[in-house]
Amino acid sequence: MTKLYAGIDLGGTTIGGVLADDQGNIVQEASIDTQSHAGPPAVLERIVGLIEQLTAAAGTRPQAVGIGCPGLVDVARGVTRFFPNLPTQWRDVPVAEVLGRNLGCPVSLLNDVRTATLGELVFGHGRNVQTMAFFSLGTGIGGGLVIDGKLRLGPLGAAGELGHQTIVPDGPLCGCGNRGCLEALASGPAIAAEGVRLMLAGQAPQLFEIVAGNAALVTPRTIAEAAAAGDPGAREAIGRAAEYLGIGAANVVTCLHPQLIVLGGGIAELGDLLLVPVRRVISQRVGMFPPDDVRVERSLLGSAAGSLGAVALAIRGHQNL
Repeated sequence: MTKLYAGIDLGGTTIGGVLADDQGNIVQEASIDTQSHAGPPAVLERIVGLIEQLTAAAGTRPQAVGIGCPGLVDVARGVTRFFPNLPTQWRDVPVAEVLGRNLGCPVSLLNDVRTATLGELVFGHGRNVQTMAFFSLGTGIGGGLVIDGKLRLGPLGAAGELGHQTIVPDGPLCGCGNRGCLEALASGPAIAAEGVRLMLAGQAPQLFEIVAGNAALVTPRTIAEAAAAGDPGAREAIGRAAEYLGIGAANVVTCLHPQLIVLGGGIAELGDLLLVPVRRVISQRVGMFPPDDVRVERSLLGSAAGSLGAVALAIRGHQNL
């Protein structure tokens, strides 16, 4: 029987889970509400239940489990350190030990965006490259780095926080406490806020029509819809964010000269509205060497990057990243 591995994508509102083989072929998948308000022990029970549900459907137990976590983890010990957006912040929860005891197999933890980076490396566009940068674009901006075919974690597992490089020194305050971070300028909320500003200033008429003037309905998706209809303000909102993202990507290219930059997360669904200007800005701003050989691609795995990255983590274990 084919060996299967469980991948868990732990989010603040939803827990996604898959069972897949070592080639990334998904055999079973399901998701449940996190119910994070109940605290870590209850959430861990829900993860066990989700994996048991997948196991029952597949008729075989996983060889190992990988979990992408929304915050800082002690990778070697399998202990959570700090989840900023979950109740109790999950400080020093021995997740690998608790789940391993209940499931009877090895359990490995990794930050969720580094997990998605691993997924893209093992099963996505990164399969044939040695050096890669991954930008996860959503409510925040996270990142991951692959150097010489290996995920770069650093001593705290926090290396690759590409969304917290300073783009504008006196820019808007970021949730991390710094000013002018890429996240504060080009994340989903930043794009939406710029769209609202332009709409209320009368500079985004199609956007106004799409949301019936209701600022609460302005999202990157509705802005993209307006941009496709020719709305100059909507194009400005997305174009400004893409310019900032391009600067961040150009910084990475100058420092690392990766073969590949991957844009993942929900905002990457904007497609060429982001990809084209990011490629242009890299070409304009990298002057120390020709950057023509740096590919910029939308994630091949899309929304499955996190769960398939957790499968790759299960297969490799934290010792072989």
